[in-house]
Order: sequence, then structure tokens, then C-alpha cells
Amino acid sequence: MSKTIKIGIAAGRKYDNYVKWLSRSPGVEIVKLGYEENNLSAVASCRGIVMTGGEDVHPKLYGQPKYLEQYRLDDINEARDEFEMKVLAVAHKKRLPLLGICRGLQITNVFLGGTLVPDIVAFGRTDHTRQQEGVDRQHAIWLKENTLLGEITGTVRGEVNSAHHQAIDQLGEGLSMNSVSPDGVIEGAEVRDQDNHPFLMLVQWHPERMLEQESPFSKKLREAFVDAVLKHV
Repeated sequence: MSKTIKIGIAAGRKYDNYVKWLSRSPGVEIVKLGYEENNLSAVASCRGIVMTGGEDVHPKLYGQPKYLEQYRLDDINEARDEFEMKVLAVAHKKRLPLLGICRGLQITNVFLGGTLVPDIVAFGRTDHTRQQEGVDRQHAIWLKENTLLGEITGTVRGEVNSAHHQAIDQLGEGLSMNSVSPDGVIEGAEVRDQDNHPFLMLVQWHPERMLEQESPFSKKLREAFVDAVLKHV
């Protein structure tokens, strides 16, 4: 890689994991974005954005404030929500390549007008949370035909890690599902019109901490994102 490219990472839990993972690609300069830094203006210097994992998205943002008490959602950070919705607004306006991971998938879907399942188990699905601190669950996913994710990974089935209790319910505007777990949970989404957006990929798993970093669901995903950023510079 001959160019140095700035990629903004939305700061959250285990932020260093994302930095280490993305830095496996040479020539990447990381810009930490966060409400604590109060640096929304830094997005202007970024050529790509990674939205990371962490707290639940406040359900009022997708029109279901009652979910807060109904599903006892107590892992909420409204300051982070507010800041990241602004980051997404700038990224969307500038058409920046964007990769959303776990919460990043969820808040991006909400930004685009979609909704969330507030608690997967309460909605009749199997448990997708981590088994214990530092140990993710593992499960299969199936990829839909004719998707960018399928093109990137070169497969129709894979094994991914899992550490979440919320998921996409209704897809946001312009998104299409690209992968699903055996119990029907949407595991990934991407922009439907690839010709009018350089790259918008949302995944529910954590590629940055997969045990097998050579997995196409980690390595090839990272390489495809960085390549999209390079082409967009």
C-alpha cells in the first residue's frame, strides 16, 4: 500500500482490539472518534469509518421507548448514541466507506430508519451472547446469493463468533440482508445499490477478535474494507 489513509474508529469498549485488527493492513492511520473526545470535526479528515461494539442503542431512536423498561435495557449510553448518530450523518453525506460491527451494525441500521430486536431470546431465538467474559459463542451463518459479502468471503457458509443480545428487526432504507444464523437472526447487511455507494457493510460478529484471524470473515472482510477506502481516496 503506497498511500496512508485515515480511518476513523468510533471509540467504545475494547477499542484497542479494533485498532490492532485494522492496523494489520499497512498504511492505515487510526483516528479515534468519540463523545469523550468531542471531536466530530475529525470525521472530515477520515476516508473510512468503523462503527464498533458496545452498549445497546436506546430504543427511543427507533420509536420504541417502551422497550427500555419492557426488556430491562440497562446498558445504555445516550451520549455515545448521540455522537455516533452525528458521525453517521457526516459519513452518509460524504458517502464514506463504512464497516459496522455488532453495535455498529445496530446503530447504523437505526440511523437508516430500521428497527431492532431488543432481546433475541425474548423474541424466541437462541442465545447469541458470549458464554462468559472473554469467551464468545460460535455458530454457523449462511450467506445469501449475489451479495458483496459472498463475493468478499468466497463462500456460502461460515463459522463466526457471537456476543450480542440485540439484532436487526426491520432493515434500514437501502439495506439488504446478506447473511443469517440457523435460527433466523440477521447476521449481516449491506447497501443494496453497490453502484451508488463505495462500501457499506454491517456484520453482527466480531471480526477483530475471531480466534482464527485468517478466516475470510475476518481477514478478507478487513482487506475489502481497506481496499474500498483506498479506492475512495
